[in-house]
Amino acid sequence: MTGDRPGWDPAPDTGLLSPVRAGTAAEAATGDLAVLQAVLDAEAALARAQARLGAVPAAAAEAVTAAARAELYDLREVAVRARAAANPVVALVRMLAEEVARKDPQAASYVHQGSTSQDVLDTALMLVAARTADLVLADLDRTATALAALALRHRGTPMAARTLGQHAVPTTFGLKAAGWLQAVLDAGERLRRVREEGLPVQLGGAAGTLAGYLEYARLNAPAGTAGTAEGTAAYAQGLPSAVAAELGLAEPLVPWHTVRTPLADLAAALSLTATGLGTFAADVQLLSRTETAEVTEPAAAGRGASSAMPHKRNPALAALIRSAAYQLPGLVSTLAHAAVADDERPAGAWHAEWEPLRTALRLTGGAAATAAELAEGLTVHPDRMRANLELTGGLVVSERLAAVLSPDLGRAAARDLVAAASARAAAGGRHLADELAASPALAGLHGPRSLHELCDPAQYTGAAAVLVDRVLHRFRVTRRCG
Repeated sequence: MTGDRPGWDPAPDTGLLSPVRAGTAAEAATGDLAVLQAVLDAEAALARAQARLGAVPAAAAEAVTAAARAELYDLREVAVRARAAANPVVALVRMLAEEVARKDPQAASYVHQGSTSQDVLDTALMLVAARTADLVLADLDRTATALAALALRHRGTPMAARTLGQHAVPTTFGLKAAGWLQAVLDAGERLRRVREEGLPVQLGGAAGTLAGYLEYARLNAPAGTAGTAEGTAAYAQGLPSAVAAELGLAEPLVPWHTVRTPLADLAAALSLTATGLGTFAADVQLLSRTETAEVTEPAAAGRGASSAMPHKRNPALAALIRSAAYQLPGLVSTLAHAAVADDERPAGAWHAEWEPLRTALRLTGGAAATAAELAEGLTVHPDRMRANLELTGGLVVSERLAAVLSPDLGRAAARDLVAAASARAAAGGRHLADELAASPALAGLHGPRSLHELCDPAQYTGAAAVLVDRVLHRFRVTRRCG
């Protein structure tokens, strides 16, 4: 049973429960229509490559290409008919051959010649991945550019670093932004490598030997390249190379029906991307809390609205990005499990990859587009950062004071003195510098003015500026090399 009822046409997947990707370019690039077109593109590319090598008449390749247009086919019919063979390729090949035959009956026999369903669908999914990765990379570039500008602008803007949810020591917002930038550059570097080198076409035939491709080449071009041992080797190398060139994908060393490295590599790159963007979003979410208020998301009509509380402006962009980051590990886990394949082609494992891969691509694409918007429109509030640094009355630089007092008192004694003074200051609501100034152990060593100067958080940001510069240098080099 398919669940169909007469006259009932199910609505398309609109992203109702996945707003992070709804309406984005990545959603369109991974939708059913895009996947269908990618399958047709793979079939057409195969025919053109075979024609280039003399195994298919040029006119037949042209006829297949002309019929390989998704709008000519009923998506729902393809999907329902896919149940019979457990994949959509078998039904679509029949429909494609029928469409070709309408214009050129003789060309129909050259559709899908020597191929198998996994060859076509794997190649199509690599093509969908490549097209989506291009969109993601463009949005990562936008995000990186915006974060680099924030890091440079706020290179010396002091703020409280927080560890385990508590004020730690001072840092700078520039270093915070540089950390986000570093993660985005890492993700872009890995995804770009996968895009350029790790998305191969799939050509193996029924069991990964290319036998069908070779036999049709021998039959169709007996005087061609596939009739001898030398010709077999040349054709086995030439056909994948030609298809890869047609589609802009990588050329495989051998068929990878059961060696799922390309998918595992892609999944890892997508997961890394979502993780980096998710960390950026998590920080924005925390820093935009009412009691923190150090950053604000870009405003837009209706964005962040609450259905119950009119005053609220929730960090909606950050929430969308985090939603994608939380989902990616489970999808990657499914792809990793499915990569354990048996025999020459497994039942079920291959089939289990399709939807998790598509979802991972569209979620990462949605997260990247949202992150670019968030980074480009983020408002920073340095005055609030400074005010928050003063909340603890100098306690945020207690580490510095313990170090400065060590030469006079010894390391252990200095630490104990600062710890005791910190506890009294916190309990009594006094500034740490005033509490230390009253300590007999510091008489004649450090006065109130000196201690207050030591407690200036802006003077205790370590090598933050240098570290920002290092990340910005990497960003500039990446731009020049890219």
